[in-house]
Amino acid sequence: MIRLQQVNLNLGSKEIFKQADLTVHDGHKLALVGANGAGKSTLFKLLLGELALDQGNMSLPKNWRIAHMAQEVEASPQTALDYVLDGHKAFRNIQAQIKAAEQSQDDLALAHAHGEFEAVHGYEVPQLGKTMLAGLGFKTEQMDHPVSAFSGGWRMRLNLAQALIMPSDLLLLDEPTNHLDLDAALWLETFLQKYRGTLILISHDRDFIDSVSNGIIHLHLNLLNLYAGNYADFERRRAERLAQQQSMYEQQQEQIKHIESFITRFKAKASKAKQAQSRIKALERMEMISAAHIDSEFQFQFPNAEKYSDPLLSLNQADIGYNNNVHIAGVKLTLRPGDRIGLLGANGAGKSTLIKAIIKQIPLIKGEYFAGEYLSVGYFAQHQVDELDLSIAPMTHLMQLKPEASDQQVRNFLGGFGFHGDMAVETCESFSGGELARLALARVAWLKPNLLILDEPTNHLDLDMRHALTLALQNYEGAILVVSHDRHLLSNT
Repeated sequence: MIRLQQVNLNLGSKEIFKQADLTVHDGHKLALVGANGAGKSTLFKLLLGELALDQGNMSLPKNWRIAHMAQEVEASPQTALDYVLDGHKAFRNIQAQIKAAEQSQDDLALAHAHGEFEAVHGYEVPQLGKTMLAGLGFKTEQMDHPVSAFSGGWRMRLNLAQALIMPSDLLLLDEPTNHLDLDAALWLETFLQKYRGTLILISHDRDFIDSVSNGIIHLHLNLLNLYAGNYADFERRRAERLAQQQSMYEQQQEQIKHIESFITRFKAKASKAKQAQSRIKALERMEMISAAHIDSEFQFQFPNAEKYSDPLLSLNQADIGYNNNVHIAGVKLTLRPGDRIGLLGANGAGKSTLIKAIIKQIPLIKGEYFAGEYLSVGYFAQHQVDELDLSIAPMTHLMQLKPEASDQQVRNFLGGFGFHGDMAVETCESFSGGELARLALARVAWLKPNLLILDEPTNHLDLDMRHALTLALQNYEGAILVVSHDRHLLSNT
């Protein structure tokens, strides 16, 4: 069991936890949710022993084996499979013991090591590693490729497999689905449903949370609140709690007004001075109830275009690929205002290639391409987030696209994406991945396209922003083509 009691923790001048309590029972599977920067990854570092508390107590069983998903992996000549097998530390230790015993010709030590190897099912571990890699989308021949041959997203899959293969009592996963396609995410769901230890995961994917977890830890206002049930249950119960809190706040405000009115009227009268003083002390002792803030700071729109063509564009018998090598053949596709299309497929199936043909980044090898007179494409992709100019402010980003806009128009628009006050006019150099993704979305929406092409738009967005994005897409009148593994977004748009 994990127990945090009256925990305080500050990182520099920022208060993360204040008098926070949490109890996690063995075998529970919990999703840790909260706004970006609230302290979710900090809680993981506490549990891993990488941070010390400023005050309070934390306890977890001393003999617990803790597995967690690393957030970085360096380029290495080691094969993908060997890298994953390193996660099973007992397996690797016994392998080393066997090798040492063979070199020293110590038959007793060798027999003992082989006995331990049998105990950890050592002969099955390499096959388990291959099964995990296959489930996460690696082809058989890729398992022998060096780690250095893979892109960042695929290396994150290797980190995930390395965490999963370790026999553990506590598994900590930080955004495990961020770099997975839908098939890999479904495989991971099945694996975690069968996992027998205690699981705490950070995720912004509602459907993934609901399929894997049986409770929610909500990190809010420096406290850790535990809710039983799925994410929908959490939303309902939190709304009920906030409504009750708001009612109590309003009642208390009336009580405070009544007491203050009494004090004002009678503290100068000798006959009532004693009673007035007692009211002042009552006010000082009163525990202040904060007003409930349930509304998200994110409320934005994709402004509708002023003109539309019908159809917006069409492809007819199109062969698509590179250097006359056809990746997708005979494509027939028409996009019209109001269309809502989810583009799904395994990594490498050709989703990005199709998008590049639609936005004319690559020419068709064969076939017809028709673009409507008023076609205006708004394209969002993760590489655009990575290529944003960090030396300028969000306001400058938008003014460069539409110089005739007024400062107030730009500020109002950016406010819906969570860029308020100084944040709108300061450079982007300190922005998180989520903040940069929001800015890239704002740039797309700002130009009022009539065709939105969104390639994994929810990566790095927290649940509040995903909800706001879903609502914005529901109210958008143009056509939408979206690549996503977020099933809640897909089913609601």
